[in-house]
Amino acid sequence: MEQIKPNYFGGGNFEARTVKDIIEPAKSICNKVSVRAALDQMQAQATDSSPVIDQCGELLGILSKNKMNRNVGGFGHDPKAEPVEAHIEKNNAYCFEDQTIAEAEQMMLNAKLGEVFVVTREKLLVGTINIEAIAQEKRWRKRLAPPKSRD
Repeated sequence: MEQIKPNYFGGGNFEARTVKDIIEPAKSICNKVSVRAALDQMQAQATDSSPVIDQCGELLGILSKNKMNRNVGGFGHDPKAEPVEAHIEKNNAYCFEDQTIAEAEQMMLNAKLGEVFVVTREKLLVGTINIEAIAQEKRWRKRLAPPKSRD
């Protein structure tokens, strides 16, 4: 996964800055592991859901701990033998790393989401962005902005 460093002192205004300027890394699960391995990984990360990628790093969807527990354990399937592929939720919202922060914010507000995945144009997972990071960026930009003159 590409390491992105925030650029707090870069030029440009909020509307022109891109998502990759405030991205956070995402821990993902490979689509070839078992449900048991995925659940163990999610427990170690203390998370209830996780993005799923293929061997190339392409985002395939998301896994939900609760849904896997219900669908696998509830139907008597062996979690060590059950592949996660059947449990991947597709059609998840995401934004592109080269989109502006303002575009990502609008998309998240319209979809009523607090966090979305960030991908390249080839749909390779890069990280996540959340609404709090966007709000923090806005506050930071406001503090750095030169005072408006009172003519």
